[in-house]
Formats: sequence, C-alpha cells, structure tokens
Amino acid sequence: MPRKVVQGPIRDKEKTKQKLLAAVGKILRVKGYSGLKVSKIAAVAGFDKKLIYEYFGSTDKLIDEYIKSQDYWSKINQNIEVDLSDGGKEFTKQAVLNQFESLKKNKELQKIILWELSESKPILRKLVEQREEVGGMLFENITDPYFGEGAVRYRAIMALIISGAYYLNLYTGYNASKFCGIDLKSEEGRDEVQKAMVELIDFAYNKK
Repeated sequence: MPRKVVQGPIRDKEKTKQKLLAAVGKILRVKGYSGLKVSKIAAVAGFDKKLIYEYFGSTDKLIDEYIKSQDYWSKINQNIEVDLSDGGKEFTKQAVLNQFESLKKNKELQKIILWELSESKPILRKLVEQREEVGGMLFENITDPYFGEGAVRYRAIMALIISGAYYLNLYTGYNASKFCGIDLKSEEGRDEVQKAMVELIDFAYNKK
C-alpha cells in the first residue's frame, strides 16, 4: 500500500507560509517591489489573502520575513565556521567573497538592495538596522579587539570593500558588463576583483 502522508494544521500552515514567502520572491524578481500588493501575493501563492493576515499579521510582516530570509549578512553566522585566532582575517575573507558571489546569484536580493536605495520605508530601515547590528557584533567581538586603536580605520576599509561588492554586482547586473575595463560577467574578471578584495584585507591586517 502507498505510504499515507500525514497532514494536519501545523504541517499545512507551514506549507502555506512557505508558498506565500515564495510568492513574494517571485513577484519581486518579475515585477519589482511595486508589485508587492496583498492581492497579488495571495493570487500568485494561490490562497485567500486573509491567510496573509492570519499567518503573518500583515503584508509588511510577510515581506519583512521574506527580506530577512534573503539578506546575506543576517545569516552570516550560519554560513561560515573558521578559527578566529588570526583576529578574524580568514573569516573576513570568506565573508566578503561569499557576499560577492551570493549577490550575483540572488536576483531577489539585488531587487531588495535597489529598493533600499530608492525608497525610505520602515520595513527597509528595519532591515538596515538589523544588518548594522549583526555587523556591529562581528566587529566588536572579533576585529575591534584585534585592531585596538586602529579598529575604526579597519571598519572604514571594510565599508569600501563591502559597498564595492554591492555596487559592482548591481551595476553589471542592470547596466553593463564592464567596470574600469574589467568584464565582471566573465569568470576571469570576477576572479580579479576577488583577488583585489583579498589583497585589501591582507593590507589591513599587515598594517595593524
């Protein structure tokens, strides 16, 4: 006899929530953030919109949960496990290189970053604050003690590296393939940028 699949309120609720979250991603990828309306999300997911309010409380809370699930820095501690005895040097290299490649592949996250840059909304400010909080904890617990008086300078270097990773991916994803003559849609071009990131991190640690 075929194995019977156990159903129930908890299982069904979780499946429904995942479909609603997936609908947010699909709309964001195809229509952009202007398409994130309650009726559209419900229609794409194939459910009555009242389930959005029942399971998430509001459309904003649904979108907020989706955004947090996509944000790279909000999940950083889940993605990297390395020895921190070097003051976070190897951790930092892995983090920025993974971010660079993660953003290239994640079109939904690209849309979210563009949304952050073009509109001022509580839901986006909350994400920015959460991202800063995670970053602040990493700095305070890993690199600040190592760099001491030079901690702020190190943070400034990291700000340039991380923002550069964002910009280069967004620029080449929406407008062109080359930046400073480097083809960032080619494996060779991206490798050169990654090497430069590693060299800048090495520079920061060697100048401690």
